[in-house]
Amino acid sequence: MSALRARLSLTLLGRHMFNQALNNSKYINGVTVYNKNYNDKVLPKARYSTVSDQKPDESKTSSEKKEFQAETRMLLDIVARSLYSDKEVFIRELISNASDALEKFRYLSVSSTPDALPLENIDRALEIRLTTDKQNRTLTFQDSGIGMTKEELIQNLGTIARSGSKSFIEEIKKQGAEQANSIIGQFGVGFYSAFMVADKIEVYTRSSKIGSPGYKWSSDGSGTYEIQEVENAEIGTKIVVYLKTECREFSDEEKVRSIIMKYSNFIGSPILLNDNQVNSIKPLWLMEPKEVTHEQHVEFYRFVSNSYDKPRYTLHYKTDVPLSIRSILYVPEGKPGLFEMSRDSDVGVALYSRKILIKSKAENILPKWLRFVKGVVDSEDIPLNLSRELLQNSALIAKLRHVLSNRFLKFMVDNSQKDPVGYDAFYKDYSLFFKEGIVTSQSPLEKEEIAKLLRFESSKLESGVRTSLADYSTRQKNDQKSIYYLAAPSRELAQSSPYYESLKKQDVEVLFCYEMYDELVLLELKEFGGRNLVSVENDMQKDAAESTDTIIGSDDLQQTQVNELISYLKSHLAGKVFEVRTTKKLDSHPCVIIVPEMAAARHFIRTQAQNLSEENRFALLRPQLEINAKHPIIKKLHKLISSDKELANMISQQLLSNAMVTAGLIIDPRNLITNINDLLVKALEKY
Repeated sequence: MSALRARLSLTLLGRHMFNQALNNSKYINGVTVYNKNYNDKVLPKARYSTVSDQKPDESKTSSEKKEFQAETRMLLDIVARSLYSDKEVFIRELISNASDALEKFRYLSVSSTPDALPLENIDRALEIRLTTDKQNRTLTFQDSGIGMTKEELIQNLGTIARSGSKSFIEEIKKQGAEQANSIIGQFGVGFYSAFMVADKIEVYTRSSKIGSPGYKWSSDGSGTYEIQEVENAEIGTKIVVYLKTECREFSDEEKVRSIIMKYSNFIGSPILLNDNQVNSIKPLWLMEPKEVTHEQHVEFYRFVSNSYDKPRYTLHYKTDVPLSIRSILYVPEGKPGLFEMSRDSDVGVALYSRKILIKSKAENILPKWLRFVKGVVDSEDIPLNLSRELLQNSALIAKLRHVLSNRFLKFMVDNSQKDPVGYDAFYKDYSLFFKEGIVTSQSPLEKEEIAKLLRFESSKLESGVRTSLADYSTRQKNDQKSIYYLAAPSRELAQSSPYYESLKKQDVEVLFCYEMYDELVLLELKEFGGRNLVSVENDMQKDAAESTDTIIGSDDLQQTQVNELISYLKSHLAGKVFEVRTTKKLDSHPCVIIVPEMAAARHFIRTQAQNLSEENRFALLRPQLEINAKHPIIKKLHKLISSDKELANMISQQLLSNAMVTAGLIIDPRNLITNINDLLVKALEKY
């Protein structure tokens, strides 16, 4: 047990040392410093050169064996086995290192500082070459970048998490160079990811500084490494990865090509695999929006979305405040698929950091309701974990999501105003996503921003013409404090609804909601532009009670007769109706059903009431029946109370059923057919 405790203590101590060593680390083997004028050809266009596959001569020099300075064999094992979730990322890491070395050379070759060292062969081709050898089970990475001296080899490769990038960046930041903000490398452990797949790694390098000798660095990852001087080493760095037997797949050309295209396709320097260039698509998000053509956007959209249609909308967005963001967001031209409506697709918004893919689908960069959006987001401000695969700092990610979401919503609002016809076509296909956003969002401000994109038909406009909540507000009378809406399956049913009659007489505009969840969306939204969103069904409940000391009309029921009818209905509809009263808000309809929060009640009936008995459903809904005492059916019903009690009871039951159907509170109207047939038989007995 003591031996076990000792090993556990060593493991915990080693992890603590490892975490400390990783603090403030950046990247190894040089640094990527993007010159903002690079696209303007600060340097002459490099000539492609053939890099030699021959190894430098090692016969005349003796090797020097060293131990890693800060870590042990256990920590190397952590790097090789526990840090990365996918072995293929070692290719991404070594290419990123090579790109760092090239960009560092670009910077130093044009540096005008007094202490700048003279560099050798500054007009050489700047490129990254990968060579696969299936027979010998090797994968070779070679760059023509800055290279390393012996001291830099020891500092950068002899200490895990020691980053040559970091020290270089700190140095040029002291000089006030803006290019220091454009590094790819984030951590000093990327090189060691190769030990996930390697039995042995050899590094051949020669510094670009004039007169520098070449060196070979080698290690099997066991805690020691060897350095020896070699002749004929080319300027730059060459890494030979001797693959483990079970990792031989990484010596296959097509496998390596697919990994390069997945992670490193937008590296600024040419990447050649077995002498054929792999990366060809430009990182459009880093270009100026005006410089990108429609054809380029179509090609890039098809690349990032893995589809063959075209983008319907394109948002090319760049900002440095409050975060550094370079992004392109696309709305597909085609309709969303059935599965995309209900669940996430495999393609979304890809997250990059300085042109290196971090996650092909970053779930937290945009809210889930915007899952139909495709594109790329590149931000230098995003902190990443050691393997650059998981996002950290939820507050910063939330800020990024907030900025992108708001910008996208503003972009869509602008397009809806510039091209209403095109937006209407888009809305028919994608409106459900916006409604989902209102229901799921926790921010009232975001809900209102999304609501600007909603469209509904209106009682004041022709059939088929949709209007926004903002446009409705501009047409309101000054004394109107609410926005009224009515849920109905169609315009015809909406216009003939008993709930619409009162506002129609008052010439009040009403929005018609035809989709199943529209009323729930507006119920969740609550208000827009400072005006309450009110269902006309709920509006009927205001001032619904009638005075009991007046006569309804000279040829209508007297108040005493109304009271008799109300008592009769309460008695014969007991258990189904929990209140009966008169209303003046009806003209052509004999009665209506009122329940609190009609939209929520309908949703309950559709989704949860199937297993409840009819008695329990009525007990939960507690509907109120409001009758129109001027209607012929109601007046006839009063006479039938004394002349034909059976028919009176059948009519009372049918009136309730009709009102429940009109309110949308019946699960299956087919159950009413039997009662309707019985009523018809009774009504036709005289004929």
